[in-house]
Amino acid sequence: MHVVIMAGGKGVRLRPFTTSLPKPLVPIGDSHAILEIVLHQLASCGFRHVTLAINHLGALIRAFVGDGSRYGLEVDYVEERVPLSTVGPLFGLRDRLPEHFLVMNGDILTDLNYADLLLAHCESGAPLTVATFRRNVKIDFGVLVTRGERVVAFTEKPTLDYEVSMGVYGLSRDTIAPYPAGLPFGFDQLMIDLLRQGRQPANYPFDGYWLDIGRPEDYDEANRTFDQLRRTLLPTGVREAV
Repeated sequence: MHVVIMAGGKGVRLRPFTTSLPKPLVPIGDSHAILEIVLHQLASCGFRHVTLAINHLGALIRAFVGDGSRYGLEVDYVEERVPLSTVGPLFGLRDRLPEHFLVMNGDILTDLNYADLLLAHCESGAPLTVATFRRNVKIDFGVLVTRGERVVAFTEKPTLDYEVSMGVYGLSRDTIAPYPAGLPFGFDQLMIDLLRQGRQPANYPFDGYWLDIGRPEDYDEANRTFDQLRRTLLPTGVREAV
């Protein structure tokens, strides 16, 4: 029950909030940082060991989380000397990781059952399992299909449905074995590489609550709705202590 949390990004899209705070520590509601919520959730799901990959303002994350004991977790750290993207930090951790483990971004709010995702990955036999969420996007224009100088189809203001990655993954140590330590590498590159090899990742569809705190409007939404979502996002003991 080991999870690696990617917490080293600069959070450029969330400036000015991230000028003085790393994105995982921006506060949600009146009392909790995003990362704090995630750590409480992981502990309640049975995880006991967390590795935090840090870079931008990483000393603040170390000071805030410490050894993880106040969450019932054992927390250690890996610090990027150069940016390694979203999966690159794992390549230097192979000797510290179990056969199967969870990897996630440190800036998401969800009521996903992390333990169930890891179990599904272990049982799938897939090299990678991706938690996915269905998005609906309304196009505010009439959409044309053209062929040469002719319009051959038209749809008035369609809604597009598609699956997106939630930024939470089940991963196996063997999957990252071929890649050298220190290589900057993203999950997008890993996905493309696996598909090229014919090793299809597994899909873990999720229809609960999920919000990626990546933009100011997402952060505003999280703060606006947190009081209503407190019971959903926080384990009972933590909720009652606030």
